[in-house]
Amino acid sequence: MAKYEKRLNGSFDEFVNWVHRDITNGSSSVSFEDGSDIEVADARVAVRVYERYSMAGGNRVSMNVTVVGTGEELFITAITSGGSQAVFFKINTIGEVTFLELCKNSVENFIQR
Repeated sequence: MAKYEKRLNGSFDEFVNWVHRDITNGSSSVSFEDGSDIEVADARVAVRVYERYSMAGGNRVSMNVTVVGTGEELFITAITSGGSQAVFFKINTIGEVTFLELCKNSVENFIQR
């Protein structure tokens, strides 16, 4: 498992669409599995689940991306899972880290735009 978290400012809808586009265009094997959106009082939450094939591990890796926003204040957490072929412990998690880099780079590019 690999995790990335970041606080930032911006438009909730623009940010969620930006990250989604970058992740789905970041690899030919990425698929958008499902998502959920909810508003509670003045907070918005978007959850997205992606999957991709990892050549390094010879298997599929999933990534859950959750964005929380209140006004222009945003928080994103992305967590990858899968990517290991061992039975009792994790080895060869390169696929998870590589997948997570798609999200991390997208967030950093959004901030620097």
